[in-house]
Amino acid sequence: MFLEIATFDITSAEIALNSVADRIEFCADINSGGITPDYEELRYLKEKYSKPIHVMIRPVGGNFLYSDSEFQQMQKSILQFSKANADGFVFGILNENQEIDVEKNKILLDLANGKPCVFHRAIDRTPDIFESTEKLINLGFKEILTSGGENSALEGKENLKKLVENYKDMIKILIGGGVRSNNISELRSFTKGNYFHSSAVLSYEFFANAEEIKKLKLNL
Repeated sequence: MFLEIATFDITSAEIALNSVADRIEFCADINSGGITPDYEELRYLKEKYSKPIHVMIRPVGGNFLYSDSEFQQMQKSILQFSKANADGFVFGILNENQEIDVEKNKILLDLANGKPCVFHRAIDRTPDIFESTEKLINLGFKEILTSGGENSALEGKENLKKLVENYKDMIKILIGGGVRSNNISELRSFTKGNYFHSSAVLSYEFFANAEEIKKLKLNL
């Protein structure tokens, strides 16, 4: 059972890197759902910790359609964070029809130069998550972070179950979206998934909660 903790600041990152989590996703700005983090902070974390860190590549919040200058920034970010020893990248680009932008995602995958790439919850905006999954497999993504096309993993659990059944041998289905210690066991049991993603930020708190991370792992 694999647990990734999404971290939106360096404090949460250090809490998660010192925990039983298997990996962290490092980004900034929790209110936007995560954008590209600070380069120097990633460098610091990689010098201090050995646990894998995947870096979010997303210049702005909002939809997943990017301007030419934003796309150029994404390309620069992948090259820059590669030099700082990021272990992988998390990104996702859609076109005007909310479908996978095959060409632009391929450019970023090529720039990652073999480092594993996760297509994030932009997939949940696409018209057909199963068709989108097949496109992402063909492109060469290693994982998909998804809530099954719904607002939360619990709401999307039927689709998540189908994704795991149909594609688990071709791509890792990383289940995220409102995953907490009080529902991860149900999600695991229903979907038969092996990979889970949570911020471990509890209500009225600002940072990842070490005890919640422990409970998440325990309940898997």
